Amino acid sequence: MDIKKVLSEMTLEEKCALLSGVTNWDTTPIERLSIPSTKCADGPCGLRKEIPTKEINVLGQSVPATCFPLPVTLASSWDTEIEKLIGKALAEEAIDQGVQTVLGPGINIKRSPLCGRNFEYLSEDPFLAGRMATSFVLGVQSLGIGTSLKHFAVNSQEYRRMMISSEVDERALREIYLPAFEMTIKEAQPYTVMCSYNRINGTFSSDNKYLLTDILRNEWEFKGIVMSDWGAVNDRVAGVKAGLDLEMPTSEGTYDRIVLEALKNKQLEESELNCVVERNLAYLDKITENTKNRQPSICDYEAHHQLARQAAASGAVLLKNEHHLLPIRSNQTIAVIGHLAKRMRYEGNGSSLVNPRHLVQFTEVLDQEHVKYEYADGYTSGTVLEEKEFAEAVRIAKDKDVVLVFVGLTEEYESEGFDRTHLELPASHNELISKLSLVNNNIVVVLSIGAPVKTPWISSVNTVLNLYLGGEAAGEGAFDVIFGKTNPSGKLAETFPLSLDQNPASKHFHGGPKTVEYRESIYVGYRYFDKTKKDVLFPFGFGLSYSHFDYSNLKVSSSHIRDGKATLTFDIKNTGGMDGAEVAQVYIRDVDSTIFREDKALKGFAKVFIKSGETVNVTIELDSRSWAFYNVLAHDWTIESGHFDILVGSSSRDIRLKENVYVEGNSKNIPDYSKVCSAYYALHKTKDYPMKQFIHLMGHPLSENKRYTRRTLDENATLLDARRVSLNGRIFYNVMKKKAATFIPKDAPDYLVKIVQESAVVGPLRQLISFTRGSISKESLQGLIYIIKGRLAKGIMVYLKAAKAHKKVVSKSQEYPVTE
Repeated sequence: MDIKKVLSEMTLEEKCALLSGVTNWDTTPIERLSIPSTKCADGPCGLRKEIPTKEINVLGQSVPATCFPLPVTLASSWDTEIEKLIGKALAEEAIDQGVQTVLGPGINIKRSPLCGRNFEYLSEDPFLAGRMATSFVLGVQSLGIGTSLKHFAVNSQEYRRMMISSEVDERALREIYLPAFEMTIKEAQPYTVMCSYNRINGTFSSDNKYLLTDILRNEWEFKGIVMSDWGAVNDRVAGVKAGLDLEMPTSEGTYDRIVLEALKNKQLEESELNCVVERNLAYLDKITENTKNRQPSICDYEAHHQLARQAAASGAVLLKNEHHLLPIRSNQTIAVIGHLAKRMRYEGNGSSLVNPRHLVQFTEVLDQEHVKYEYADGYTSGTVLEEKEFAEAVRIAKDKDVVLVFVGLTEEYESEGFDRTHLELPASHNELISKLSLVNNNIVVVLSIGAPVKTPWISSVNTVLNLYLGGEAAGEGAFDVIFGKTNPSGKLAETFPLSLDQNPASKHFHGGPKTVEYRESIYVGYRYFDKTKKDVLFPFGFGLSYSHFDYSNLKVSSSHIRDGKATLTFDIKNTGGMDGAEVAQVYIRDVDSTIFREDKALKGFAKVFIKSGETVNVTIELDSRSWAFYNVLAHDWTIESGHFDILVGSSSRDIRLKENVYVEGNSKNIPDYSKVCSAYYALHKTKDYPMKQFIHLMGHPLSENKRYTRRTLDENATLLDARRVSLNGRIFYNVMKKKAATFIPKDAPDYLVKIVQESAVVGPLRQLISFTRGSISKESLQGLIYIIKGRLAKGIMVYLKAAKAHKKVVSKSQEYPVTE
């Protein structure tokens, strides 16, 4: 495509049409100029290509595809090579199903274990998240299929995610919430970046020039396009100016017409529009050329299933194994207890929901392998304590050599659309374990979870195996680890706290009504717990093996580092009786810092396979960012000259080797907050982060956090806000909540109904435009807002006038039809 020539031949209407999709999943084709349409599909853990319907459907039926382990599981593998292989396999399925861009990976930082969507994200640590995401993107795009790095940025909760403002200081933004994006963009150049729903320090991501242009394009040199999350557009004209290229899904041209009107009124220059259109044309051209040049191939779904099985085993984390109860040995008698053994929780809920081609349950594998066992459900509900089920489970467990108890978070406990409110497992699951541990000491608890949980029974069981969410081959992956076909090598990519109140940041998680304060700044996850030396249930980077690994012989290329670069080498010996893999982790500690810093931060890792009795030499490269902090006064990364500890270990709390080096920095004008932000220097004494100190750290006032009133209600208010301000608002809330349930298939389970309804009531009113495919226009929405405010006559008049005008508008899908 001669992009400049095509751009010069486009009418203003055609340029505006290219700013948004024409369906839920397709970009707009312009046949006159041979501009093609391209299709995208959800895909962080497997392809979810929806089957088109005439009705408006949310989470509609999708084409079967391989469901790979969830990102939480893959991150726990710490295996960049297997992540890349999964990316390539996903691309092969995208090619087979006619999809050109995969919507993933999701790399938002796990600020709290309560985030309902944590299963879809990688880690609490930006370095690990960045390394894994980079591998995924390289794998997918190696076959010419695009990716969409999401959600940019600071989207770490589901509550009011579509309008809340994440109030975060610049240093935390740069050191915690942006580095994974920065690393992936610089090293892999994803075809697209997806902006998040939320505001960042008062400005919506979709309107945020500082994020989308100043940082993303000018600093990081991003070459692709920015698309909106589905329904994330706030002000389309401001979005064009900020660098938002593509609105998704279709609003049937509603926002296109607003941009066209802004051009005519000189509120937007055509040159600004051309910048966006030119980037969209370049993206479409790249996709088209990749498709043309692609060699025909056959998609091997069975090979992908075997890869999913390998990944499920690689990401499983052995948390406890006293008396070496695992692996199970031949001739041992076995009880399998728990409904999740025969109906495994293998994936998350929401937009990442995959229709698996080949789902295998754990009990099915036992039957296929002719393993003798006795089975009991143990529970059928998460909340109801069923004595009859308990009694049967206790009966078969009494005399067994090994009792495998499958428990976890069922679908209604964690999902996109809502956050958890506690860390508890279902009550019936905890009670079941307690009763079984009274009659048998040989209990193996097998967890299927998407985020950390409490384990009140931990001292009464011998073994705990965390499968996380293992994809369609979760049953086979579990079998391979439990029976020793695979030596477990997973390590936690997040901290398991003992309780929520251990970390004062928990007080500021949900926030609301309009803002959420990231008062903890850089102290996220292990950065907080290791700094305060508080006990945790399981630390970051922790995971056991059936083998044991000894570390030795740490060498650093120089003890005085001048250019920021250093090479580390050390030895790891497998002293156990079984071949296995170890994840060696390298942390850096600033010993002499003026500014407050974490106790240690991950700056390198390597997963190495070592045969029993053998030793391997590991090499890790460090660069200038390994020692640096983000200096808000210099607006750049700064190394403060001084001594640093290089720490090599098996987890953040299990450091095996240590070396001290002196690093020459570029230190100048280093902030010293020790007097004005003392809480951040004395975390062990801090029960909360004082507002005054947080504001000083921010460097500017926080965004307004007042509740909406009848007078101030606008299109960014939620249905929850509308319900609170007036009787009409309460009526509208009830009608729309009920209506939301009709947007999913009639046979959908209750938890999917909850997802859709919870998302609907905390989303801004303006989303009615995109989620009704433009049936509600911007003008008719204003009429509805008048009605909610109690101005009934004016609201009805405005709504009817807008509805009449809307009838004359030709729908975008008719004007620019897509052929499958």
